[in-house]
Amino acid sequence: MAILVMKFGGTSVADLDRIRNAAEKVKREVEAGWKVAVIVSAMAGETNKLVGYVRSVSSLYDAREYDAIVASGEQVTSGLMALTLQEMGVPARSWQGWQMPMRTDAAHGAARIEEVDTAAMLAKFEEGFDVAVCAGFQGLAPGNRIATLGRGGSDTSAVAIAAALDAERCDIYTDVDGVYTTDPRLEPSARKIERIAFEEMLELASQGAKVLQTRSVELAMRYKVPLQVRSSFSDEPGTIVCDEEEIMESNVVTGVAFSRDEAKITVQDVEDRPGVAAAIFGPLAEANVNVDMIVQNISDDGRTDMTFTVHLDDFERARATIDGARESIGYAGLVADRDVAKVSVVGIGMRSHTGVAQRMFSALANDGVNIQVITTSEIKVSVLVQRKYMELAVQALHAAFGLAGEARAG
Repeated sequence: MAILVMKFGGTSVADLDRIRNAAEKVKREVEAGWKVAVIVSAMAGETNKLVGYVRSVSSLYDAREYDAIVASGEQVTSGLMALTLQEMGVPARSWQGWQMPMRTDAAHGAARIEEVDTAAMLAKFEEGFDVAVCAGFQGLAPGNRIATLGRGGSDTSAVAIAAALDAERCDIYTDVDGVYTTDPRLEPSARKIERIAFEEMLELASQGAKVLQTRSVELAMRYKVPLQVRSSFSDEPGTIVCDEEEIMESNVVTGVAFSRDEAKITVQDVEDRPGVAAAIFGPLAEANVNVDMIVQNISDDGRTDMTFTVHLDDFERARATIDGARESIGYAGLVADRDVAKVSVVGIGMRSHTGVAQRMFSALANDGVNIQVITTSEIKVSVLVQRKYMELAVQALHAAFGLAGEARAG
């Protein structure tokens, strides 16, 4: 049986009219002979509303109850999509994460998928159902608790289901018609990329590009899932995310990513000894706080500072965790800064070209942007800057690396 996976993000199912629009696309694929697994996000703004309710009750909430609350948005959308398809004459039924089941680990709020059991879904396809509408973002944790996969987790749900079903391809429908050299809303001259390597997309996603969730790209790369990013509002071809070997020619820099939702924490005056890093980052890992950039200052008289960044959502938990481990760490002070942003340049062409960092730093210096922290990988250079300079930094780097296409109206 030929199976297609179609994932619709929050803006694509923001109201009943958009759900009907998405359902029409699904119906066309069914009429073309496909069995379709549709993965849906919560309606636009719904998850933020639910998260707001949680935070109004508690800043250091029970993550299991958080999941029980925020997972409800996808349940509503999946039911509405299934009903809409039924009204169009398409045999469809909805599936929640626990019904498949999609089993996860116990890291509530950022759970990782361990297994997707598609036997029941395939049986329904055999019975004559053409569409399985799956609630994205959610799974079943140990103890039969609902778990969520983190922001953007519906992308990961879609790729995992595509891999489990051995689908022909996985189309990710969103409010943009592909992957751009940077966010076109911030830089109007950004251009659409026809093909991008899994590795580049992984770096762009991990550095703040919101088109695809990081773990969805990891899964697609691992299981060789053909991936396409498309617009829900047009029939134009999207961006193909594929193996590097399928790209004829690559630029030195493919794109500029940014994240304004960053916080910087500096643990001051700790003893420069073996095990001090483990004493800091071990408790953070146990608290499921994802740490990004890490810099250790030069030791002075056997004492040093350790600086790292976390997502803004994890800031309070990270600070409380470090406070709780103060005795084992042995630090003198804790300095926090929530007024920072991360900007990154990414490209597989960096492997064979030198001078990217120098060009990046010069462009930022010419525009008066001060760099606070620098990290690099084989195909990426990231810097931390004051948040008020983020847009300026992105635009300067986009121009410096010649990424501009034809300016888009509006």
